[in-house]
Amino acid sequence: MARIVVNMANLTPERAREIVEICPFGAMEYVDGKIVINGSCRMCRLCLKRDTGGAVTFEDTPRTAVDKSKWRGIAVYAEISGGRLHPVSLELLGKARELAARVGHEVLAVLPGYRVGEAARELIAFGADRVFVYDAPALENFRIEPYAAAVEDFIRNNHPAVILAGGTPIGRTLAPRLAARFRTGLTADCTVLDIKENSDLEQIRPAFGGNIMAHINTPHHRPQFATVRYKIFALPEPVASPRGEIVECRIAPEKLESVIRVIDVEPKSPEVGIEEAEVIVAVGRGVRRAEDLEMFRRLASRLNGQLAGTRCLIENGWLDHRRQIGLSGRTVAPKLIICCGISGSVQFAAGMKGSERIVAINTDPAAPIFNLAHIGIVGDLYEIIPDLEKLIEKGGSL
Repeated sequence: MARIVVNMANLTPERAREIVEICPFGAMEYVDGKIVINGSCRMCRLCLKRDTGGAVTFEDTPRTAVDKSKWRGIAVYAEISGGRLHPVSLELLGKARELAARVGHEVLAVLPGYRVGEAARELIAFGADRVFVYDAPALENFRIEPYAAAVEDFIRNNHPAVILAGGTPIGRTLAPRLAARFRTGLTADCTVLDIKENSDLEQIRPAFGGNIMAHINTPHHRPQFATVRYKIFALPEPVASPRGEIVECRIAPEKLESVIRVIDVEPKSPEVGIEEAEVIVAVGRGVRRAEDLEMFRRLASRLNGQLAGTRCLIENGWLDHRRQIGLSGRTVAPKLIICCGISGSVQFAAGMKGSERIVAINTDPAAPIFNLAHIGIVGDLYEIIPDLEKLIEKGGSL
């Protein structure tokens, strides 16, 4: 592991204080006559570029080369939600099939839970070559210690090159713990995944608030972990003639122990979120007043859809945060989305670009949203939406 080393023998107290001031991140502190490097260090090496008389040096521990040939298979952590497979697991299985075909690997799934035989068969139907089932009463409800132990056991016994998990509360809890145990990399909320011939995973995700797309690789470690949010990838079709194998796995009972006790499970009342909506009317800065949302809510109702918005409307308190589309909100892929007064920033686009039909209404003909739209209308919302409602009343269509 790389690190910055300070040799105090070459420094006077005055010179040491001068060196501390070099760091723009405040990562160097002068404490009890010594320079201490804290957790704010970004390894920018600016301190190495100044003349410190050899007092500040850089050390890099040689890496142990990983034998990539011993790590084979594209694996999916199959998540059970409400007694059923979470749809994101099937979406990831479709992507795993695509990646595995490129490098000639198997498609694997690891399924911890209790009485999950039906879910295992569903994974086979959607193209898993082998499903590793950890079925035990201790795994009936998600608790981090036993679930991490089960997936760790799967990894140590099968050496998959890649592990994909849903960007759900459970996936985001489990993946970091496993990545830390194997001292390997994890890329969260990927929007694009690809793979090289040597099984290095190409992971792409928005960074710096969506202003750039970061390309991330983990070439020196295995396995490679990535999480992906629901609705980023399309739901695959079941395979015509599934031939997968269900592998029953056993793990020592003591490894399934947990300090967490599940006293009761109270199901939430059913609620159709914007992720499940087939039609969405999305509103942005083009809406002038909170009261004007009623016009768009009425349009959504006429289309049997839901109202959603961009971050600015949520921050204004005009819409509930569960109705936000974008990187810091929800990812949607409806059959129809009507974007009203939305410029189309990278952050918003990342949350809805998978929609089947995108209609954009904006007064600015150069708005980025028109680059995504299948139908673009340049004009004033307050004139177009009433006309659109009249068209719907007459039985017209877009």
